[in-house]
Amino acid sequence: MAIIRQTLVYQGSGGPFEGVIAYEDEVTTARPGVLVLPNVLGQKEADNVHAENLAKLGYVALAADVYGQGKRTQHGPDAGVYMNELNADRALLRDRLEASLEALASFGNVDPGKLAAIGFCFGGKCVLDMARSGLPILGGVSFHGVYDQPNYFTVSPIKTKLLVCHGWEDPIAPPEKTVALAQELTESGADWQIHAYGHAGHAFTDQDRKESKVPGVVYEPKADRRSWQAMTNFLEEVFA
Repeated sequence: MAIIRQTLVYQGSGGPFEGVIAYEDEVTTARPGVLVLPNVLGQKEADNVHAENLAKLGYVALAADVYGQGKRTQHGPDAGVYMNELNADRALLRDRLEASLEALASFGNVDPGKLAAIGFCFGGKCVLDMARSGLPILGGVSFHGVYDQPNYFTVSPIKTKLLVCHGWEDPIAPPEKTVALAQELTESGADWQIHAYGHAGHAFTDQDRKESKVPGVVYEPKADRRSWQAMTNFLEEVFA
């Protein structure tokens, strides 16, 4: 059995968008679908690898694109140019997330009734926004995400089960913001978990950050391994 990696171009507001979908080559029955939402840099090889690793777990996974075909950045002063546009228009971000989810749901051998999403950094915010806006995912996993609420109406109760994998020393999401997220999710009636990892900061899953010069933004292997295992267990529960 091999993992197939395939480019997927799809439409949406401000598109076209170009993602990569991964699945087992011998898949003949409908499988759960998992959306992979990238960090500030946009869709890239690391996200494709996450999609492949999800495919190895038996899912069909789409490393999504919310910036637009050809719109990618690198670490540096302009890294956040496309992210900032969407942070300023969270409704547009929601619409692009919906388009990405629809592209996954309509792909062959995906069970449209069994969808989930995972995301990293900015992608973690995307996962939370999908739950807040009532998009039809059964579960969502945020890895070292960003927790600020959108400026549009959000659903209550939140029906999506949520797992938040959090580096306790994350300078972008300090304790007071993490507690505020817990309060928000509790008030929204969500089924939520927060796993906090000690001695881990922002970007703890990002192997490109092993020698980061930014305080509190660095790869942490134990938190990376433990959070992926937590995600694996969570998805098994969500799709059971």
